[in-house]
Amino acid sequence: MTELDQLFDKAKAYALAYRKEVAVKPSTPLSYATMRERVAAPLPESGTESGAIIDELVALTDGGLMPTVGPRFFAWVMGSSHPAGVAADWLVTAWGQNAGYQGTSPAMAAIEEIAERWLLELLGLPLDSAIGFCTGATLANGTCLAAARTGVLRKVGWDADADGLFGAPPVHVLVGADAHTSVHSALQLIGFGSRRVIAVDTDAQGRIVPAALEQAIAGLEGPKIIISQAGQINTGDFDPFDAIADIAAAHDAWLHVDGAIGLWAMATPSLKHLVGGLARADSWATDGHKWLQVPYDSGLAIVRDKDALLHAMTQWASYLPTIAQGDRVPSNYVPELSRRARGAAVWALLKAYGREGIVKMVERHCALARRFAERLRTEPGIRVLNEVVLNQIIVDFGADSDATKAVIAEVQKDGVLFAGGAQWRGSWVMRLSVISAPTTEADIDMSADAIIAAWRAVQARGA
Repeated sequence: MTELDQLFDKAKAYALAYRKEVAVKPSTPLSYATMRERVAAPLPESGTESGAIIDELVALTDGGLMPTVGPRFFAWVMGSSHPAGVAADWLVTAWGQNAGYQGTSPAMAAIEEIAERWLLELLGLPLDSAIGFCTGATLANGTCLAAARTGVLRKVGWDADADGLFGAPPVHVLVGADAHTSVHSALQLIGFGSRRVIAVDTDAQGRIVPAALEQAIAGLEGPKIIISQAGQINTGDFDPFDAIADIAAAHDAWLHVDGAIGLWAMATPSLKHLVGGLARADSWATDGHKWLQVPYDSGLAIVRDKDALLHAMTQWASYLPTIAQGDRVPSNYVPELSRRARGAAVWALLKAYGREGIVKMVERHCALARRFAERLRTEPGIRVLNEVVLNQIIVDFGADSDATKAVIAEVQKDGVLFAGGAQWRGSWVMRLSVISAPTTEADIDMSADAIIAAWRAVQARGA
């Protein structure tokens, strides 16, 4: 065997061993402080053999990895990194392609273009829309909202991409009070800030109240952007898109949808009642590394007005390859010129699942979430706080946030599953996100039993 054979075989063996172990026990990782102390070392003065580096990397990280790819990981909305996507991603890394331009990687540019078309067909979105393959929902939201900024300001004769925002007509941004923090981060990135945003009232499930939106937008003059949500991060619920789209149309506002989780409901017939009117929006953001199970570093920025996206994102230099008129240039859809070939793993997962497989997975996860909630409801003192319409469940253990935090800590110490917490309506809750491809009914039942046992243990201690 060559040195390269040995090195890649070593990495493969370690990867397989980890996957097998995490499927059995998704243990809680060691603390950051512990890991920082373990890895602390002076800068090497001389090089180290590659195989020894891989051995040391595995040894250093042992016990400090979050069990994200395991079947009982429910703390955040993170997919399990499907083997087909992992293998495709390994190849992308080995190939060392810069997927920003056709001339820098013709094959990857073509793969990304077909993945774009497949995604639009799967999600039932306008086929002439553009998709930027970026790092995650934060940058996907930012990319879409940069296009929105360009689009609404061009309507009033201002070129924000050439002249910036100095002296530009003010843009009114309306967003639900329960929007994800990534939306606010995206707004900061494109120069809109956080204090200028108009927060719109939401209901008990975190959905925008149309009457409140109508009241907030009434009388506003000039460019307007409305940001709605498909899959609220705690409750999993959806804004009433038809009503919001009517308001957006009446006030000539750009409608953007943060669909990091819930946009995949567009592919699922049994969930169509949740997404009526969603396709009427102007832009949509979602993650591939959530429901599609793509390895991390996969966000999708989808924009109906391709021209607005191109104006917001296009960059060019004389050294770049010449392209044919009308060809799709990957870097013109995202902020980066140099980037890895993210579209390859998306293409691989769309091939692995197909439309039918994705529908079945989404429906199965939603059914497992309902099963999880029903199992927990049977135990006195455990309250399920949301209507489980998607894959998200929030529970508490009485009105005392300290009790909920104590149960979460007990669950994490036990190691049967990994769950986390969040603030919701002023109190601490345990949030359970059912989105890992390997999760089964047995995993749900085992996890529910572990949470109930943890709750009983906390009660017994008088916490």
